[in-house]
Amino acid sequence: MKRGMLLIHKYRQMLDGCDFLKEMDKESSNSFLSLFKEENWSKNTCILNHEKLNYKFHIILSGRVKMYQVDPFTGKELTLFLLIKGDVFDIFCLLDEQEHTVYYECLDDVTVLSTPMPKLRSWLKNNPKNYKILLPYAGKQLRMLENSVSDMTFTNISTRLLKLLIRNVNANSRDLELIDDLPNKEIANLLGSTRAVINRHLQKLKKKGSIRLSRNRMEIKDLGILIHLLECQKKIMNEK
Repeated sequence: MKRGMLLIHKYRQMLDGCDFLKEMDKESSNSFLSLFKEENWSKNTCILNHEKLNYKFHIILSGRVKMYQVDPFTGKELTLFLLIKGDVFDIFCLLDEQEHTVYYECLDDVTVLSTPMPKLRSWLKNNPKNYKILLPYAGKQLRMLENSVSDMTFTNISTRLLKLLIRNVNANSRDLELIDDLPNKEIANLLGSTRAVINRHLQKLKKKGSIRLSRNRMEIKDLGILIHLLECQKKIMNEK
């Protein structure tokens, strides 16, 4: 087997759960993956150039990348998405060919597959049946944004934090994943809050026995307490 096909086979296995590939037949996925080249980005790498975002399309193979915006007056950050293996960016630039004013930062050492946007658009033009794969993914991101805006508008920080923790608990192991090693500043950016406020709420949860905090790690100690607290918060909100 030639090196190119070996790489394609490797990437297909690594991206087994990727929404962009699981609906493709083998021939389509082979030609799709042949467009990409592997790139490695070190932790804390930032992509701030909007032209670069509009020129290249990326699929994450490993590591976490945060997609965020910054208030030009206060410098306050808001994390829109925490992208992980199988996620892609920038889907909006791919679809509308317009500049997207967002930023990206690697929270780990990250490996991605990258291809020029014009090259991918040309492939989609020649393989129009695969456009349908883009729409569910874009719809999923829009729904997540809608839920995030709704939470920030209608719920308090305590409720948002509880939802974030519960949402990132592994259903089988009951371990906290994805956000377990993030500093309080990054948790705050995910919730539209500040580090001081998040630290105060985390300390309250620790005292209630629901989580365990160490210098570089947060663990779930009692998921039942978290779920109970969230139900209490919902009851209070419904009674207002």
